[in-house]
Amino acid sequence: MKQITKHVIRNDLKRLFTYRICLIGFKRKGFDRIYSHDLGEEAGVTADQVRKDFSVYKMKGNKKGGYIITDLLNAIDEIFKYQNNQYVILVGMGNIGQALVQYKRFILRKMIIVASFDINPSKQSKRFGIPVLPMSMMREIIDKFHVNVAILAVPEISAQDATNKLIDSGIIGILNFAPVILKVPDEVIVSNINLCDELESVIYYTQKVM
Repeated sequence: MKQITKHVIRNDLKRLFTYRICLIGFKRKGFDRIYSHDLGEEAGVTADQVRKDFSVYKMKGNKKGGYIITDLLNAIDEIFKYQNNQYVILVGMGNIGQALVQYKRFILRKMIIVASFDINPSKQSKRFGIPVLPMSMMREIIDKFHVNVAILAVPEISAQDATNKLIDSGIIGILNFAPVILKVPDEVIVSNINLCDELESVIYYTQKVM
């Protein structure tokens, strides 16, 4: 196993999320078409960057007429498979896990947390809106719902053991909230979310501009 996954989430893919939010906003305002410079201004990038990103995913517009917003949204939905529910599991029902279960936008984006797992029996008996199950049932749920992706929200000390269990159960993508670099096989995708690092970065840059 290695420490850092070779699968890095590409920046153009991340920008598609931003474009999607902006496009929905324009559509709600009554716009049918959008030009790259308008979308770029709203998204905080150049018009050239917008065109380059769209060309990567073969999204085409018209030089005079711009892009049809509905076509762009449909194309982005197809890339991320928003037409179909995407089932995920959650490991860890601490404060972060409980907050994630309550996050309504997952459902709006057709990402369904079908179950959570925790080693604490007392949490298994509580109701959080989804089943909270023992780790021993993980493989059964993954197979039942054809789950490929898991959210990891456990303490640092147990993160690698939980990761090993996830991988052994068939998970190939992990959104990691634990403050630790996970050791995973080459084919497993890991995206690390460290809230302290993110906040510290914002504090650092605000001090630079003061």
